[in-house]
This record gives sequence, structure tokens and C-alpha cells, in this order.
Amino acid sequence: MFTNDRVETFLQQAKALLPDANITADIEKNLKALAQSTFSKMDMVSRDEFEAQKAVLQRTREKLDQLEQQLAELSKQ
Repeated sequence: MFTNDRVETFLQQAKALLPDANITADIEKNLKALAQSTFSKMDMVSRDEFEAQKAVLQRTREKLDQLEQQLAELSKQ
């Protein structure tokens, strides 16, 4: 899911957009709650999860290619 690091990064970027860099604690708290709520509603995965699934898919693809090649060889016989 979306980590607190990403929320903090978002908050830092939001602060940079404000004319007064001294954002009040109340606004920051509300913005953080809004960001966490919004991100939790999104169907997102972390980069680590994505990379893990990508690796699994790659291994599956390689195995499928190998099995297709073996089937083709057996069909020739």
C-alpha cells in the first residue's frame, strides 16, 4: 500500500507550492489525513510489490516459452 514516506513526500511538495513555507500544524494535519485517505482509496501497490510481481511474471513467461518449445519438439516426434 502507500507508505508514510510517500505521504511525507507529498506533504513536502505541497508545502513548496504554498507562498508561506511555514504551514500551520492544523493545515498540515488535515492535508496529511486527506492525502492518506485519498491514497488508501486508490488501487495502488508499492514499487517493491510491483517489481516482485514483475519478476514472477517474467519467470512464468520463461517457463511457458520453455514448455511450448518442449511441446513443439514432442509434436514433431
